[in-house]
Amino acid sequence: MYVIRRVYEVKPGMARRYATIAMKMCEEYEASGQRSTARIYFNGGTIPGERNRVYMEWTADILDSPYREGNVIPQSVRDVGAEGRDMVIDNWIEFYELMIPAKSDNG
Repeated sequence: MYVIRRVYEVKPGMARRYATIAMKMCEEYEASGQRSTARIYFNGGTIPGERNRVYMEWTADILDSPYREGNVIPQSVRDVGAEGRDMVIDNWIEFYELMIPAKSDNG
């Protein structure tokens, strides 16, 4: 199992607003059956850490290319995402292997 985290660097003052958009995109992905339930978190500058960041994080059993044959990004995701396009300065994706007991290195 994997943890996938998409990170968005947004314009100052836009973190909470973009987090709302990211939450809607994740709800649309989940409703379409393409993703597990995601967590959205952000820092608009009121707490320590990287400011003006929005994080979208979910789990997946396998890592699949978004360009795989037959994959169709729901139009509803595209529509919601377009609402915040001008707020985003940069974005990237991170992948992590989720530790579970079956992967334990006991020796």
